[in-house]
Amino acid sequence: MSAIVLIGAQWGDEGKGKVTDFLARKADMIVRYQGGNNAGHTVVVDDRVFKLHLIPSGILYGEKQCLIGNGVVIDPAVLLEELDMLHQQGVATDRLRISPRAHVIFPHHRSIDRAEEEYKGSGKIGTTNRGIGPAYTDKAARVGIRMAELVDQEDLAEKLRTAVDFKNRQLAELYRSAEQIDYTQVLDEYNGYAQKLAPYVADVSLLVNDAIDRGQNVLFEGAQGTLLDLDHGTYPYVTSSHPVASAACTGAGLGPTKIDQTIGIAKAYITRVGEGPFPTELHDAVGAALQERGFEFGTTTGRPRRCGWYDAVIARYAARINGLGCLAVTKLDVLTGLDTLKICVGYECDGEVLTEFPYSLKKLARCKPVYREFPGWREDITAVTDYNQLPANARNYLQHLAELSGVPIAIVGVGPGRKQTLALRDLF
Repeated sequence: MSAIVLIGAQWGDEGKGKVTDFLARKADMIVRYQGGNNAGHTVVVDDRVFKLHLIPSGILYGEKQCLIGNGVVIDPAVLLEELDMLHQQGVATDRLRISPRAHVIFPHHRSIDRAEEEYKGSGKIGTTNRGIGPAYTDKAARVGIRMAELVDQEDLAEKLRTAVDFKNRQLAELYRSAEQIDYTQVLDEYNGYAQKLAPYVADVSLLVNDAIDRGQNVLFEGAQGTLLDLDHGTYPYVTSSHPVASAACTGAGLGPTKIDQTIGIAKAYITRVGEGPFPTELHDAVGAALQERGFEFGTTTGRPRRCGWYDAVIARYAARINGLGCLAVTKLDVLTGLDTLKICVGYECDGEVLTEFPYSLKKLARCKPVYREFPGWREDITAVTDYNQLPANARNYLQHLAELSGVPIAIVGVGPGRKQTLALRDLF
């Protein structure tokens, strides 16, 4: 038996969907524990590409139990679109279950999201406008509507009326928006969603704990990355939930003693979407090449990702915050063809060299990367099936990446496909 948490060790988009899909082969249960449809996980199986936003990546194995935990905020329309897409591709979803404690995203959340970003002007966060933040705000304010209420017509009608009345006033009086939410229309729409989703609603906490107690392998899948965590990320340029490993416990309903290990997912370089400081960001031809070769455009929004060299300061920080036992390094193939590779080993700031990630955003914005350079390789590695088949310079780069990050490497991705994955050790 093993309970493993997968987390993003950077700013998200590290390839968590690919690694989850790879490890799900030996898992009995896969659990998504936080975030919403602002996250996108892409899984490539043979010649088919699956883009998932809410459903755990393990759904592609029909016999696996897949759960959406209470820490996730759910847009029912998006969830049903994903279910339809999977059904059209011949993927069974009858073993999917959704926590009744998970909160629901409504049209007023998306309206508030857009209005807030417009109101902030140049100080905007750069949200996806999917209503994620406002849904978590309502959750914290104890006025949210959960899946338990969604599937109860009487509860939904009462709570939705209160919510729509308040949000319409907020839109009109605070944000001076002409947009208003039609209560009757939304109620009819969401009652329709409820009928379709009700069969999937079950006590996820009970299912997870029972599985672990029976000795099954359980894989916990997070969204976004450590540096987007509400507490530990580059606040305020963060998400509205907790992508760190400890959130798997609160987001799925189990105690920390049930978790056996945590795996950090990191690209062989690093990317970021949206606003905020980025010490190793590249504004040159190399940055453009990484963006093009790595298809660095958001799964959810299509926004181009900012690209930079691998940052070991961030990796060490993520290791500390999450208690990482090992790393899964993805997209190593994207670095092929570069003559020189760089790893950031520290930051120069105000006349001193920092080796730990600063908590001050102003200080981080002043940081300049201190690099260590390594020779690149030109051999195509996308067909490599064994770690020892990698070019010597690629293995040298990975060895130093692990040493500088302070975490051993367990998985290496040499391409987007499921089979383009090298396992250096057995994790289950």
